[in-house]
Amino acid sequence: MKKTPMTVVGVEKLKAELHRLKTVERPRIIQAIAEARSHGDLSENAEYHAAKEQQGFVEGRIAELDMKLATAQVIDPKTVNADGRVVFGATLRLMEENSGQEVTYQIVGDHEADIAKGMISISSPIARALIGKELGDVVEVQVPGGVRSYEILEIRYI
Repeated sequence: MKKTPMTVVGVEKLKAELHRLKTVERPRIIQAIAEARSHGDLSENAEYHAAKEQQGFVEGRIAELDMKLATAQVIDPKTVNADGRVVFGATLRLMEENSGQEVTYQIVGDHEADIAKGMISISSPIARALIGKELGDVVEVQVPGGVRSYEILEIRYI
């Protein structure tokens, strides 16, 4: 089974969602199905069909989260001997050389990526270009709009 790299925070978020689904959502839906059944004829009971649809969604999400957690390889950047290099989980402050604009990214697992929060996937072109580089290095990244150059201004392992 292929392991999927994830940060400690990413795994904790998945565990929290899984706990909520199992302890709050699942019992709520079971109650809704029982209540809808008590109203009699199920063939034309919209509440029953809606609750069964919700149940299917929640059970599917529980199975998905169970699989993600089972295949997770938790990597804590604080414990990795990175020797000043960019590694999975590192938070980077970069300067885009053409515009002079600074950006901050954390390299995370595919399931955790959220560009709006500055979290980029380990599979993304920019993360692949940055892995193994050091403070002060300049990396060129092929992006849809052409090639961008980034200088590494700071590397943090948090």
